[in-house]
Amino acid sequence: MREWYMRNISFIKQLATQFILLLIGFFVVIPIWGTLRLAFDGSLKGRPTEFRFLPKEWSGEAFMQVLDKPYQSVDFHILLKNSLTVSFGAAFIAIILGFSLAYAFARFRFPGREVGLFAILLTAFLPPVAFMTPLYILLTMLKIRTTLLALVIVYASFAMPFCIWNMRAAFQAIPKEVEEAAFLDGAGDFKTFLYITLPLALPSIAVAGLIAFLMAYSEFTIGWLFVEKGDNVTLAMSIYAILQSQYLGGAQPWSYLGSLAIIMSIPVIVIFLIFQRTLLERMMFGNAE
Repeated sequence: MREWYMRNISFIKQLATQFILLLIGFFVVIPIWGTLRLAFDGSLKGRPTEFRFLPKEWSGEAFMQVLDKPYQSVDFHILLKNSLTVSFGAAFIAIILGFSLAYAFARFRFPGREVGLFAILLTAFLPPVAFMTPLYILLTMLKIRTTLLALVIVYASFAMPFCIWNMRAAFQAIPKEVEEAAFLDGAGDFKTFLYITLPLALPSIAVAGLIAFLMAYSEFTIGWLFVEKGDNVTLAMSIYAILQSQYLGGAQPWSYLGSLAIIMSIPVIVIFLIFQRTLLERMMFGNAE
């Protein structure tokens, strides 16, 4: 009787778990399918006015238009180049500056350490709009406000708090005995960090870099504040421009919006596929050891 009862309870738990997972998957897949439906619906002349599970008129014309000039007279390859330049540049700066600070906070004890960690954490919770005015003044004084370099600096500064805290946890998870063994073998501080500590922390550094890349790749509100020329617009900004054109009486259909969103997601998918082994296999290396 007890075994029958336990089997029923186990079956009910499994059924409930599968139902919850199915519900979560439903909410994840539906927006993706909605975007695909918009992209391939050639009947759209503006915003969709009715719900459809499938496109009324299958067409790939929106993709051809987007791959030509998605934003005003700016070519697609220029927008893609701007997005990748800004995103990779911001991720690179956030990682290079972030892991040095993260290692210092993880391994050394110095005055103001706790205050510094709290200040970094506080900046991570503040909305980016809170920094618009000081950044606008500072970058204007440096005479780089309207350049892509300004966007790289801004996005890197926003990504650094997360990078520092993420990489600090990774450095703390590495046993000090590993570094002490390298010291006993004659390695200096720099060699120990470069050949021992840094390779062990690479999975977390890769995660931090990916997040920094995504933050810069998908951001558009701050970019509009600094960018003045169409040649410096990114893909995320062009998506926002298409959306805004509908509310301002523009003529671009939402199929452009869906197709550009799909095309914009391709570099992110490719990057994840390249680094998925590093991200997934050793993401929890600290707990495994």
